[in-house]
Amino acid sequence: MQAPLYQVKAEFFRMLGHPVRIRVLELLQHGPVSVRDLLADIEIEPSSLSQQLAVLRRSGIVVSMREGSTVRYALAGGDVAELLRAARRILTELLAGQHELLTELQQAEAPATLHTTS
Repeated sequence: MQAPLYQVKAEFFRMLGHPVRIRVLELLQHGPVSVRDLLADIEIEPSSLSQQLAVLRRSGIVVSMREGSTVRYALAGGDVAELLRAARRILTELLAGQHELLTELQQAEAPATLHTTS
């Protein structure tokens, strides 16, 4: 029996739910990157990076290619880069909304503070 689509989507988003995996995907948006360069940019232990790359590779959203002794990783398709751009737009809107709320709260608090100090 096949899992419902909403469950498969939840598994996909769970797979993305690790900061190192997200950072790897961000770095791969601009083209293939060697493991050495990923390690330099992310600054984690090689074994930890290897584990996270294996998860991304098994999911099918990144591919690896060997060039001599160098292993490079790339996004399997452009949709992942678009998903990351969409996430950035959503977060920008959410944070802008929170900033506006904070400003409103601070403005509402300012007159009350003036009256209590007089």
